[in-house]
Amino acid sequence: MAENLYVTATESKSGKSLISLGLMEMLLRNLDKVAFFRPLINVDSAGFIKDHDLNLISEYYKLDIPYEKMYGYTRAEAGSLISQGKYQELLEGIVEKYNELEQKCDFVLCEGTDFSGSTSAFEFDINADIANNLGCPVLLVANGFNRTAKETIQAIEMSLESLGEKGCNVVCTIVNRTDRGGRIVKEMKETGLTADQLVYAFPDVKMLANPTVGEIARSLNAKVLYGENLLNRHVENFGVAAMQLRNCLSRIENGDLVITPGDRADIIVACLSALSSTSMPTIAGLILTGGLLPEEPIRKLIEGFSNIVPILSVKENTFEAAREVDNVHAVISPDNTRKLTQALEVFEKNTNRDELREKIVQTKISVVTPKMFEYQLLQRARFPKQHIVLPEGDEERILQAVEILTRREVVDLTLLGSENKIKNKICQLGLQMNGIKIIEVQNSDLFDEYARTYYELRKQKGITLENARDIMEDPSYFGTMMVYKGQADGMVSGSIHTTRNTLRPSFEFVKTKPGFKTISSVFFMCLADRVLVYGDCAVNPEPDARQLAEIAISSAHTAKTFGIEPRVAMLSYSTGESGKGEIVEKVREATRIAKEIAEKSYPDLKLEGPLQYDAAFDPEVAKTMLPDSEVAGRATVYIFPDLNTGNNTYKAVQRSANAVAIGPVLQGLNRPVNDLSRGCTVPDIVNTVAITAIQCQVDKG
Repeated sequence: MAENLYVTATESKSGKSLISLGLMEMLLRNLDKVAFFRPLINVDSAGFIKDHDLNLISEYYKLDIPYEKMYGYTRAEAGSLISQGKYQELLEGIVEKYNELEQKCDFVLCEGTDFSGSTSAFEFDINADIANNLGCPVLLVANGFNRTAKETIQAIEMSLESLGEKGCNVVCTIVNRTDRGGRIVKEMKETGLTADQLVYAFPDVKMLANPTVGEIARSLNAKVLYGENLLNRHVENFGVAAMQLRNCLSRIENGDLVITPGDRADIIVACLSALSSTSMPTIAGLILTGGLLPEEPIRKLIEGFSNIVPILSVKENTFEAAREVDNVHAVISPDNTRKLTQALEVFEKNTNRDELREKIVQTKISVVTPKMFEYQLLQRARFPKQHIVLPEGDEERILQAVEILTRREVVDLTLLGSENKIKNKICQLGLQMNGIKIIEVQNSDLFDEYARTYYELRKQKGITLENARDIMEDPSYFGTMMVYKGQADGMVSGSIHTTRNTLRPSFEFVKTKPGFKTISSVFFMCLADRVLVYGDCAVNPEPDARQLAEIAISSAHTAKTFGIEPRVAMLSYSTGESGKGEIVEKVREATRIAKEIAEKSYPDLKLEGPLQYDAAFDPEVAKTMLPDSEVAGRATVYIFPDLNTGNNTYKAVQRSANAVAIGPVLQGLNRPVNDLSRGCTVPDIVNTVAITAIQCQVDKG
């Protein structure tokens, strides 16, 4: 079920605000709390000038949401981040602001960028990326004004292709401002362009397309000389009055905004006189240019007219003023009742609201982007909060990650190491993490107790108490013992130590979970539109069939723990029954054993093997090789036959597909302990700590 919708357009001035207004009206009839969110707003600051659409929706529907919570970044802020190469940081910030709203509301209606000041290709890309990262289905608004049916359909086709290439789920296309709506909708359906979506067409309504005198006054920063109470008059056209009077009068039409130099008293008086004539058109207003004001006698004359129109004054000359008026885009203001009523009427008359609402809420978004997955990890890790120990307390990347985790209140943390050294490093790096707990291993009150516990656990292996004391000086052993004794919930290490150094203590006394003999690992492979689970890519060099089966079951449980529906592919160089060879037979046997285990502990698990990678991943290949399989073409968990294959594959996908690889995540241990790679980044550490915390939550039931 979708709890959000992203409204984007084919180009500027497509009428998104009308669509958003109608959608809010529709949603609020069925839901209590609906929020409105714009990832990017087309203002340069968050000061006195507010984004029009945010202001419209917020004011008209009396949304109890602070203005600054309803958008991600201003255009200037976004431009600065992109120019610094921080596009991913931009997306992260948008996701974070959006999720603040999502947690408090039943539904979030999102509206995309305004196609102003950048290329269409860039706008399409950023809107698609944002929609995917927010997990939103998309409603596309197309501009049909002054276009043939063919031109309109071509523009829609290009937009749908761009969104489709990014993996967006478009649920509806609305063609706005067109007098060819019936034909366009018919042709789009006949060609199959919109086979899986709804299509509506809205007519071009002059009242909505034309700006008011007040909108023009605000855009030109004009001074209102007369008729301030009449600024809601709609301007149907404008004309420059610079000819002799007899020629000007013959060219004036109903609804015109007349632009003339401020010293043309003849034009001013003639236009006002025409208002009292039943045979002359009624103008919308006057703009006096050049900063010139009527002289005293003319002003007195103007004030004597009972039927006056808005008269504005601008500093620009006549040509510049006309050009600026031509660029004014009509908007729907929260205080313009006539426009609001007309806009909602257009939406209701030209859509099937029940059909549209059902389509939106029943759309299941399968896209899971890396940013979505990472954000979900942090959100899940927070409640209930867990205590994680980090043995590499003075490593810079660890400390930078600790600052992030502390500021976001994700977990409680303990650092192992020299207190002076750690605090000096924190100061040198300019980090803020007041109150962080630090334990100096050898000076700890727990040291003797831990050494004796280790001695009792390992004395049958020939360990003496003195040996135990020496071993417990190693932060990895001390941290693991904290987990074993329940004085920490989990441990993360390995940024400067080998995997062997990190995991050896766990192998010695944490041991495996009941029913399992194999400790293994998975990587979460975050592709552009989904998250896959790869196992085992870090621990077992040559697993036998039973170990491979245990790895498959553990990996399926891990996938489910993190919100990924497990469909397990047991990989080999052969698919189905066709291939022979030692590895194929091992995978075939592992599949049989895994299914036996699953019958007892995981009866609804979908598991298939042996499968080649393309048959597991690609639906088209799967149709040919295993058309009736529930796993082929749809696999989410990929089990490799050995470490060589798994490790090389995950790195190949990571680099060539630009995927985010999170892991290795250890599975099968009695208590959560996870290993970092020595090349890990700060985000890697943050993610691994969050994953460890979630594993702790699951283990506690």
